[in-house]
Amino acid sequence: MKLVWFRHDLRLADNPALRHACAGDEPVAALFIISPIQWRQHKMAPIRQRFMLAQVDMLGRELAALGIPLHLLRVETFAEVPVALADLCRELGVTQLYANQAIEIDEQRRDHAVSAALAEQAVGCHWLNGCCVLPPGRVLTGSGEMFKVFTPFSRAWLKVLDEEGFVIHRAPTARGEPLPWQPLAERDFVDAALGELTADPRWPVGEVEALRRLNIFLEQAVLDYGETRDFPAIAGTSVLSPYLAAGIISPRQCVAALQQRLGYRPQSKAQPGFVWLNELIWREFYRHLLVLIPTLSMNRPFKPETAALPWSWDPDAFAAWCEGRTGYPIVDAAMRCLNTTGWMHNRLRMIVASFLTKDLHIHWRLGEDYFMSRLIDGDLAANNGGWQWAAGTGADAAPYFRVFNPTTQGQRFDPQGEFIRTWVTELADIPAAYVHQPHDWLRLKGRQDYPAPMVDHAVARVRAIEMFRSLEK
Repeated sequence: MKLVWFRHDLRLADNPALRHACAGDEPVAALFIISPIQWRQHKMAPIRQRFMLAQVDMLGRELAALGIPLHLLRVETFAEVPVALADLCRELGVTQLYANQAIEIDEQRRDHAVSAALAEQAVGCHWLNGCCVLPPGRVLTGSGEMFKVFTPFSRAWLKVLDEEGFVIHRAPTARGEPLPWQPLAERDFVDAALGELTADPRWPVGEVEALRRLNIFLEQAVLDYGETRDFPAIAGTSVLSPYLAAGIISPRQCVAALQQRLGYRPQSKAQPGFVWLNELIWREFYRHLLVLIPTLSMNRPFKPETAALPWSWDPDAFAAWCEGRTGYPIVDAAMRCLNTTGWMHNRLRMIVASFLTKDLHIHWRLGEDYFMSRLIDGDLAANNGGWQWAAGTGADAAPYFRVFNPTTQGQRFDPQGEFIRTWVTELADIPAAYVHQPHDWLRLKGRQDYPAPMVDHAVARVRAIEMFRSLEK
């Protein structure tokens, strides 16, 4: 028997591990491992766990309809996985294990241990690329090394893709009579603290839903993406990140659909659709970096010298940022949106990350962890890459002297304050002319229901620049 181990690739279509396992006539079974303690250690947000498990439930039904049973194991930590998996393989008579490659260091160590444990039982392990269009190690410099800078990586990525292309794997056909499926809600597998194992209505699960969102975006928004993507009050982004993070849709499917929509694969900023493709390439870049530099998975900065920065760990200031009580409307609106919905617009992620690190001078690790604990699309590579970019410690980081002004960012990207008034209810009735600097207007009205700015941005900016300049001495 062959066993397919699903992880963050919860789909039937374009799933290399599933496709290779289903080649031939040998019986196929599937597996998903629930690891609550490990998930908590990795700060996995409850909303993300519910979303993922709702997709597992749907996947189980779909596999059962194809005659493929999905086995569930609850194994609290990765350290316990090799023994539990070896026991299951022995019980089922598994001779070959198929899984898509993991890129994070803990997951890689787990998979190496699994390979060693199963080798003792003569079970072959096959690790395939299901998380990237081009696998880590495939896009190299002229000297044969992996890239550490995005722009040359992007050029090389496009060149390799043009030379080699890629294949979209079809979903498997039925391999036997349909099987019964018992919903997860009826099983004693999952912590009761997660509540109902149904996806948030804002985020329906399923490959059909992911493809629907992709097609709507490509039909309605991709051509204007470069102009609209930075405005949170406009539906200008694909909102596919939760589906990519859970592997409900693959990046290859996204690239293929873009190419089909345009009739070509864009190669430069001058061509419509390239700006969105470039965001997918950024996603690839951060994933490749995680493989190249394993310490990125260990709370270490990309730029080693920045480990000496005198970051603050002020718990009160951090709490004000987390709760959206900074006195800067665009920051507070973004954080309240995150806390309520489990998602944040990418421009807002940059604004709030810059505010935490450059205005409050708080360590980016606290912000990175908080995002992971709240985001439905939490992904270590993208989250770490984005935080280190904003903090000035990462690959292609913004120069240390570039510090986002939260007020002008709000004025530029939410000019009428539509997004702010949606999430900062204290400012719901404020005129647009005052929404980004509301405090004088509030004072005139005799109101004290919105906090004063917790820092003076101009002063905080100078301090941030001094912090980084001190590294040069």
